[in-house]
Amino acid sequence: MSLPEGWEMVVGLEVHTELRTATKLFCGCANAFGAEPNTQTCPVCLGLPGSLPVLNRRAVELAMAIGLALHATVSPSTFHRKNYFYPDMPKDFQISQYDRPINAGGHLDLPDGSRVGIERAHLEEDTGKSTHLGGTGRIHGAERSLVDYNRAGVPLVEIVSAPDLRSSAQARAYAAELRGILMATGASDGRMEEGSMRIDANVSVHRVGEPFATRCELKNLNSLRSLQRAIDYEADRQYALVASGGVVRQETRHWDEDRGVTSTMRVKEEADDYRYFQEPDLVELDPAPAWVEAVRAGLGPMPAERRARLAALLGTPSPAQFDAVETVVDLGVDDHVDAAIAAGVEPDRAIARAANELAGDPHERAGLTPGAFAATLRLEQSGDLSATQAKTVLATLALSGGDPAAVARELGFERMASGELESLVDRLIAEHPEEWGRYREGDDKLAQFFTGQVMRATRGQADGKAVVEVLRARRG
Repeated sequence: MSLPEGWEMVVGLEVHTELRTATKLFCGCANAFGAEPNTQTCPVCLGLPGSLPVLNRRAVELAMAIGLALHATVSPSTFHRKNYFYPDMPKDFQISQYDRPINAGGHLDLPDGSRVGIERAHLEEDTGKSTHLGGTGRIHGAERSLVDYNRAGVPLVEIVSAPDLRSSAQARAYAAELRGILMATGASDGRMEEGSMRIDANVSVHRVGEPFATRCELKNLNSLRSLQRAIDYEADRQYALVASGGVVRQETRHWDEDRGVTSTMRVKEEADDYRYFQEPDLVELDPAPAWVEAVRAGLGPMPAERRARLAALLGTPSPAQFDAVETVVDLGVDDHVDAAIAAGVEPDRAIARAANELAGDPHERAGLTPGAFAATLRLEQSGDLSATQAKTVLATLALSGGDPAAVARELGFERMASGELESLVDRLIAEHPEEWGRYREGDDKLAQFFTGQVMRATRGQADGKAVVEVLRARRG
């Protein structure tokens, strides 16, 4: 979307990420997605009288890791009760952090060189999940609702950005980069479709040079595509409202993915409406400096550093090559690329194959180890496998594992002798004299025609590059 000249949007994001702990934030119930409803509960996360919370040490470590990766300051912090009616939180309050968060300050640098401030990244517990049956799937008009308390009490970190974003594309880039950082720290699996990472967007529009205007909050955006579409729609709605003489009201709005519109959920609350007060059953959280430094020392390289390292292996990468580098880092398959390069595979081939062949669910390629990936690419680079054959071997290994050379033999992928390939090309030239004549006259596109004929005749076993070399030799 493009606002009229002289106007700009202002966006700040609140990203909620569930932490990858074995148990919940204040009890010993399992933190695992997909279990039968209401099977991961206990008196603590159900808020039964007399139950007391006990803080999860691992959740604290992961929260500090997130803060340190975002260049924030880890400080002593306290927990508060945030009170309002939660239909899916049985105790009717959420344990969160208010005026003293564990992480404050910090920043995140985007690939385009811009810097987005981080105001805070605090710990809190998640709510349960409501399912509204009948109508539109929302509470209004539903015939009945079901509640699953498995998620109640799951540890969250909420990362609040400064209002430094000025377009929906920049907001999407920020969310993507933050997702990569969360995954690199080990704090999150980044699966937005499962609710592991959810985004609220605060959006306003104003004339350039004037003070920021009233904002609206868009709740629970669960994909990068939805985030960008929702921000664009909301900015357009607010501009149209102001341009027609209306006034933007601070409120929380729902994004309807199917209709592509936002609608009012509730008038926005202020902090006073939540009646924050310090949680009486938890003491101050004050991590020792040695603990903070141990967490810092355990951080691996972040996405920006990993992209720079892989790009350097390519010299001056083309836009397509840099896109492949970004994909490798997003997929988290740097180890496959490193193994291939260590085995002597050209960096360009290793990065391109990893970006193209290792996409998708990691569980669906569990059999393709870095070593097997490297060995397959070595067979391709040596000419023992064609590019098409190598892709087939990689797909087979992803499903069932095994030795690449043995898998290639089982699939019938044997390298064609050079004399056999030359005889086949000669036969096809004789069978297609018109195409051969045009190729000899300089129509290089015909090389693709002859390569396709060879591939069809050999069931994909020929090396396309070798075919082109034979054609060029015959053309003289």
